[in-house]
Amino acid sequence: MNDHTTEPQGEEAWGFATKAIHSGQDPESVTGAVTVPVFQTSTFAQEAVGKHSGYEYARTGNPTRTALQTALAALEGASFGVSFASGLAAEDAVLRLLEPGDHVVMGNDAYGGTFRLIAKVFARAGITWSAHDLTDPSELAGAWPANTKLVWVETPTNPLLTVVDIAAVAAVVGAHPEARLVVDNTFATPYLQQPLSHGADIVVHSTTKYIGGHSDVVGGFVATNEAEVHDHLTFIQNAVGAVPGPWDCYLTLRGVKTLGVRMDRHNENAAQIVEMLQGHRNVTKVLWPGLSDHPGHKAAVEQMSGFGGMVSFQTGSRDTALQVSERTELFTLAESLGAVESLIEHPGAMTHLSAAGSPLEVPDDLVRLSVGIEDIDDLLADLVTALDSLG
Repeated sequence: MNDHTTEPQGEEAWGFATKAIHSGQDPESVTGAVTVPVFQTSTFAQEAVGKHSGYEYARTGNPTRTALQTALAALEGASFGVSFASGLAAEDAVLRLLEPGDHVVMGNDAYGGTFRLIAKVFARAGITWSAHDLTDPSELAGAWPANTKLVWVETPTNPLLTVVDIAAVAAVVGAHPEARLVVDNTFATPYLQQPLSHGADIVVHSTTKYIGGHSDVVGGFVATNEAEVHDHLTFIQNAVGAVPGPWDCYLTLRGVKTLGVRMDRHNENAAQIVEMLQGHRNVTKVLWPGLSDHPGHKAAVEQMSGFGGMVSFQTGSRDTALQVSERTELFTLAESLGAVESLIEHPGAMTHLSAAGSPLEVPDDLVRLSVGIEDIDDLLADLVTALDSLG
């Protein structure tokens, strides 16, 4: 007799890594292929007019995409998941819930691409917006902008690593039944944080980042438990057509399988890099939610299972920040983040240039690191050499 025999468990009882490998990814029924195939086709044969197997045209649906959507929804603890061609396409689909005259509240250090989409694209369609310090939900509660329909939270934020208490903001939004809370979970990933369980209505991701994890695919994703929102998203997915191709879905799904083990290594490496940065003479401030003196540390401990692989620090001047960004070797100077290799950038001149001159402008001496999964001793030596070169 096998002493380890247990009662069969349903998928809802599976752990994170099991869901990442198996949810939506049963062996293919015709051939038994263990890996979800790339269904590289634009159209599907129909048995009769209006009678098909569930797929008719690849913009509307594709089995590889279905597998990805199912897997990611399971990881977020969501009833529904919808994939898009990029993170901003996913955000665009969510923002199309709005009508002229509606208002969006965003954090005062939101991602530059999100700010650009809301303030410079949707504003032309009659959508208004305001930026708030969402670490103080009482401020928003006391000055709730008229016609607010979406409150847009990033946590941790890009690039200042601000942590917002999701449950606290959800309580404020919940007092206004006409509004929904959207949480950008790109930095934390569902491995470290599940916003729906803390009161969020909608979760968005740039799957280009940690979920894909290998700097070889662009994509976006939205998770929700609301059937109404899901119906809206699938309509926009089909009507607008910003869908990921089957190869994009396949590559992203491959990344999903190792998300947990990669995030553990990202976290471990980031913690050691933070320790070094705190003691370096050319670093004036380190931003990382794992630090006990980080303003959002308490909220991070309560709603995250780890502090992530993103680290930002300040050097005291724009010139020194630019020099450090250009002098590393293993840390590649590049935009994007969340992949196996380490990246470095100057947000003010790169990813957040569109926010210059706005309430969301970032400090000009800020350097952002996406800490990869290389050997930590090599990463530390690379950064120390670059920092020491400043004199």
